[in-house]
Amino acid sequence: MGSEYVFEALKAHIRARGMTYRDVARALEVSEPTIKRIFSERDCTLKRLDQICSVVQVDLQELSRGASSQSRLINQLTLQQEQEIVGEIGLFVVAVCTMQSLTIEDIVATYRLTDAKCIGLLARLDKMGFIELLPNNRYRTRVAKTFKWLPDGPIMRWTKAHAHDYFDHLFGGPGEMLRVINVRLSAQARVALLSRLEQLVLEYVEQHNADAWLPMEQRHPLSLCLAVRPWEPDPFRQLRRR
Repeated sequence: MGSEYVFEALKAHIRARGMTYRDVARALEVSEPTIKRIFSERDCTLKRLDQICSVVQVDLQELSRGASSQSRLINQLTLQQEQEIVGEIGLFVVAVCTMQSLTIEDIVATYRLTDAKCIGLLARLDKMGFIELLPNNRYRTRVAKTFKWLPDGPIMRWTKAHAHDYFDHLFGGPGEMLRVINVRLSAQARVALLSRLEQLVLEYVEQHNADAWLPMEQRHPLSLCLAVRPWEPDPFRQLRRR
């Protein structure tokens, strides 16, 4: 397997995950030109190559088989798959943990799940195409960078039903913030705002990937809620002229 084939296959995996050289550079804490030079010259140390593979969640053995398996990356689950996930809280927890890049050991240490139960739940996620189980109780996520839950699917409905638990909080601690603003914008401005918010979401995803190298105790759970819609509080609407 020549170096040219390795780097071309690795580039295909990066594209399939919706990543860029900038994402890889940020994860490795090096400059983007450094990553571009590695791929243009097709030359780097084995240690650096292994680091890049870890960021992209691929190994040299998979590279040798080609990039076709990356075509299985998913942007959404089906309605039935989401129903299956919300139907069992353990499966839901493990699915979220895989999106947070927790190891099986971390999951079992954090939640009341045995090794066997956790692996069984991971096998169900593997069957969905959500992850890929690997030897030695490892896994690789199969969700694309642009993955979203169904807009009015079971998981989003579950989230809305539990929204009170999210907002029943002061949001006054370090790293916390709650802001509600009410503005009037043109249609063009709304489109521009939504585009910027989508970019913010991608930045958080990129930072999550960059911090995946750290042990779990250094990666604190963070839930970011972005919501945009035409809305007035009910008391305001009651005051409107009929």
